[in-house]
Amino acid sequence: MATLLPPQPLIEVKGLNHFYGPPPGGHLVLEHVDLTLYQNEVVGLLGRSGSGKSTLLRSIAGLIHPREGTVARVTSQDCPDPSVAMVFQTFALFPWLTVLQNVELGLEAQKVPADQRRSRALAAIDLIGLDGFENAYPKELSGGMRQRVGLARALVVNPSLLLMDEPFSALDVLTAETMRTDLLDLWSEGRMPIKSILIVTHNIEEAVQMCDRILVFSSNPGRVVAEIKVDIPRPRDRLDPPFRALVDDIYARMTARPAEPARHREGVFPGTGIAMVLPHVSTNTLAGLIEEVDGTPFNGSASMAELADSLNFEIDDLFPMAETLQLLRFAELRGAQLVLTPAARRYAQADVDHRKAMFGEALLAHVPLAGHIRRILDERASHKAPARRFRDELEDHMSPDFASETLKTVTNWGRYAEIFTYHEDDDQFSLDDPG
Repeated sequence: MATLLPPQPLIEVKGLNHFYGPPPGGHLVLEHVDLTLYQNEVVGLLGRSGSGKSTLLRSIAGLIHPREGTVARVTSQDCPDPSVAMVFQTFALFPWLTVLQNVELGLEAQKVPADQRRSRALAAIDLIGLDGFENAYPKELSGGMRQRVGLARALVVNPSLLLMDEPFSALDVLTAETMRTDLLDLWSEGRMPIKSILIVTHNIEEAVQMCDRILVFSSNPGRVVAEIKVDIPRPRDRLDPPFRALVDDIYARMTARPAEPARHREGVFPGTGIAMVLPHVSTNTLAGLIEEVDGTPFNGSASMAELADSLNFEIDDLFPMAETLQLLRFAELRGAQLVLTPAARRYAQADVDHRKAMFGEALLAHVPLAGHIRRILDERASHKAPARRFRDELEDHMSPDFASETLKTVTNWGRYAEIFTYHEDDDQFSLDDPG
């Protein structure tokens, strides 16, 4: 009987910490990230935008030097000199160069002779399905074709590890699906000169469709909080029960509330009290989500995966909306299920004035910053207060960017609910209607 050999490591990441901003402080982006990438596997880094996935990818590529920790390339008999190449989200092609010239760039940097450059570049272009477009310029190509050029440019240098940073997110749905399928076919048939693929995504179905192993990233800071092995045979059908069950399981994991200190709380609401970071979610989209879940066929309860399919949302769209409804006590997240509360179902049937009143009550009761602003305005004889005062308070607990975003969010929510108003000309809150 043949002995199964253990998986051969390709990349080992240990104790990776990274900050943005000057030392010794700065914003902690990655915290103690440990992971090993093995040969003959497709691995997904799954998490929300801003969770540090791309920072980790660039650290592995050598484009970023993390503040602490190590990234080691493991040599072996099969792979004596591990190398990496990267495919970017935004194509990153030089517009003044033809397809062939763009693909040759990496080889030119490696001082490969011109005749070999041309031969290898033409083979890579043929491999990814762009034979006949060698002399075209990027402006003549569709988005999908430009991304294929980016893939050919990465493959032509014969990397051991192919790094892909949300490579399909800038494409339309049908083009992205075609690209995924073609890439998986090339991988399954062993036609690409690579040992492993590491792909960053915030699309759960994409991760389940493409990957052998999924590493779930938390936010604020980025850490690996779950490792999920995908044992579904390829090709994978999105409608198969095992596929849907795994998607639902991942949604449940990513929306769970971990029992950890506030600094490590996963999600879009780190912090407590007025220091709670709020996402930029509009009241119109919240109302639309309530109406969608309240109506047929959901009747008040919907799985996150079904909502994502119905509304064509990814996790960066859906999670902040669902969690905002949870914050306002308009919904509960039960595993991967979004369940409207009775208040939300009344909201769905109410007229505009009653909706505003209900939203205002929820805002004052459950969003400390909204209550804080209203309390200051009530206490002052002028019923006015400069926005700078609240911005400064927030910056004691979070970065200026987060403070600005949080104050903008609560301003829009408060205006909609008519619990206060904001005058942009003098950057001031008040209880008076500016009209």
